Amino acid sequence: MMEIKKVAVIGAGTMGAGIAGQVANAGVEVWLLDLPTDNGTDAEGNPLSVNAVAERGLERLRDPDSPGLMSEEAESRIHLGNTRDDFHQLAGCDWVAEAIVERLDIKKDLYKRLDETCHDQAIITSNTSTIPIKLLVEDMPEAFQKRFAITHFFNPVRFMRLLELVRGEHTDPAVIDVLDAFCEERLGKGVVNCADTPGFLGNRVGVYAIQCALHAALDLGLKPAEADALFGRPMGIPKTGVFGLYDLIGIDLMSDVVQSLVNILPDGDSFHAEAGVVPLMSEMIANGQTGNKQGKGFYRTDEATNTRYVLDFDSGEYIESPRLNLPLAERAEAEGLHVLLEDDGLYGQFAWRVLSRTLTYAASLIPEVGDDPVPVDDAMKLGYNWIQGPFEMIDAIGVDAFIARLDADGIAVPDFLRQAAGSSFYRVSSTASDEVSAGASTDSADVAASAELQALQAGKIWKTISHPEGVVRFTEKRQTMKPENSNAVASWYNIDDVALVEFHSKANALDADSMALLEDAISNVSSQNLRGLIIHNDAQHFSCGVNLNGVREFFRNEDMDGLDQFLDHFQRTVHSMATADFPVVAAPSGMSLGGGFEVVLHAKQVICHSNSVMGLVESLVGVVPGGGGCKETLYRWVDQLGCGDDITKASWKAFMSLGYGRTASSPILAKKLAMLRDNDRFEMNRDRLYNKAFAAIDQATAGGDSSNGDSASGSTHTAGDQQAFNRPALVMPGETVFHDMVQWLKDGHAKGMFTPHDIVVGSEMARIVTGGEVAAGTLCTEQDLFDAERSSFLRLVATAGTRERINTMLDAGKPVRN
Repeated sequence: MMEIKKVAVIGAGTMGAGIAGQVANAGVEVWLLDLPTDNGTDAEGNPLSVNAVAERGLERLRDPDSPGLMSEEAESRIHLGNTRDDFHQLAGCDWVAEAIVERLDIKKDLYKRLDETCHDQAIITSNTSTIPIKLLVEDMPEAFQKRFAITHFFNPVRFMRLLELVRGEHTDPAVIDVLDAFCEERLGKGVVNCADTPGFLGNRVGVYAIQCALHAALDLGLKPAEADALFGRPMGIPKTGVFGLYDLIGIDLMSDVVQSLVNILPDGDSFHAEAGVVPLMSEMIANGQTGNKQGKGFYRTDEATNTRYVLDFDSGEYIESPRLNLPLAERAEAEGLHVLLEDDGLYGQFAWRVLSRTLTYAASLIPEVGDDPVPVDDAMKLGYNWIQGPFEMIDAIGVDAFIARLDADGIAVPDFLRQAAGSSFYRVSSTASDEVSAGASTDSADVAASAELQALQAGKIWKTISHPEGVVRFTEKRQTMKPENSNAVASWYNIDDVALVEFHSKANALDADSMALLEDAISNVSSQNLRGLIIHNDAQHFSCGVNLNGVREFFRNEDMDGLDQFLDHFQRTVHSMATADFPVVAAPSGMSLGGGFEVVLHAKQVICHSNSVMGLVESLVGVVPGGGGCKETLYRWVDQLGCGDDITKASWKAFMSLGYGRTASSPILAKKLAMLRDNDRFEMNRDRLYNKAFAAIDQATAGGDSSNGDSASGSTHTAGDQQAFNRPALVMPGETVFHDMVQWLKDGHAKGMFTPHDIVVGSEMARIVTGGEVAAGTLCTEQDLFDAERSSFLRLVATAGTRERINTMLDAGKPVRN
């Protein structure tokens, strides 16, 4: 199989720059080319570089709110140029990705130049989703067509997991294999192979669902906040909802996407009924109300007062929009889709209209887009961040119940949906073969004992779901297993004599039950002589921290003793991870914040996703990290700086990191911020975390070496490299440094940098990392630091300022700056 060692991307717009950035993140050299700029000037009249367009593309990757690059080292791998002066550089590239304007004539001219310049093994792809591959290459030689495919990425490229890979009639299967492997392993994508059908999978279903929600809300008279509260987390869809998503993407851009699908879908497609032009939105575009990029769309936010406003459809004015809490939506998020569908009010009508149309549309695409529903579900989960795909949603509702309601309402039932009657689209089976006719017995003595997750194919054939070697999604894996112990918020499984702990609460927030389950797993590793412990889940986020509702309950009841006991148990549980006599691996993806990151901090090895966001953000809600986070941050800065007995510099580093609530947007940055250690590593594809975590346990228990993954420090370590926690007593800098830090906070307040309560919270951070009002040279043990965390946490929770921050965070979605 050919190896891709050098890449070029032509087109430095949002998508092209994003593709180049992710290639660079993967450690591969990449050229980013766009049109040359001749005699151009900027807003001040200064001459522009000939590569100005490509430079703007690179600048987009530096956006701190959505960084397309993982590190400065990644940026150094990107070479900027233009298609006139630097086209010859493509001669040495193994893959050239085209991401230029969606005009067939311009693309064809470019392909002719590429055919003349690139070497005869170079793979050429387009990022288009609107032009059939047959049209793209119809004028090209067959040798070119064999090396051509469509690689459709989703924006932002670094963070969206889906890649739709489309082969043409003449594309060499080996080319698809190379692209599939490179994009899955190196770029970290979930690759979905698609037929060359209009809109492929993700946008065809995703945009249809958005349009259904938009028109249903407008027809039924729902306000934007109401529609977004329903077409969001209660349906397992991101909380942006429909109007919020239009604002995020851009109302003008989203309207263009809809029109592009109108242009390419056949006349009889159901999409057209949901694609009508909305006069209000046309007026908004004309008025510059195009969404977040212009500061106003359906919503706008006054950042100075943290006040959110929503467009009133009747008056055309923005009115204040407090956070909307719908009991029905909250119940549906906790209990499932059936809660929405059982409602006989306006909200239930909205939910049924959106779900009935979206799910039947998805089912109607089988077998046009293929015989297998799994790629459709994967496309929606990986490309639109849905928790469940459409066919998984139908299973959750119940196939027969869904069909019965469709029939009762006179809605046409697609053939593939009818085929699933009396059954489901997914099942767990012990049948060993890959394909089994529906209804076949699974009681034969020849049936393999191991359970497999299978999906129903067109034609009533069951097929075992398969992934590339090394890829495991725990959301699928756990359906074939029973936990050893489980409660509402966490479970642990015995897998190959390894205890795997999964958090599964809302946002994986941690509470006493979470920690009790973790404690039980740790205890059983020892009592059952298991090989080790893994903490992993396949949710969007590993854990967003301790459940603040629980903290609020403690202070509302003035139960400070209960809060102290919770913190103490949390500390003892994570400390037992760090001091265990067996391997402990944390394998997080998404966000690991606050208490969630404190769990990660106490693992002997961390194998995380490349897009993991980590940090201790407790200061934002007016408390200190109380589960070992302050302690561990200080120790890690001491180790990283090599402080010896004078830890003043480490104390300042810890103080700044904790006080500002700093987060790292990549494992590479986390290493620089002393959040990860030298033996910790990352994987580009989050679907490989499970296998790599088990490989680490295998290597640790076998005592062997194996290069495995990318180290967060930039060097390679062995997969079983378990690093012990050496936590000796520290020589604290004491009262002088403590008072210096407090004075620094007061000076910052005088300059308008900090609020009054920032000083209160920051002073407690300073107290922990210096020892507070003690003499310089005072020794503090690890337990002393644990105790100091709890004391500061309790003092802060007793203040009105911290309680106000926690209340506004829970009630308004953002803490007050007081």
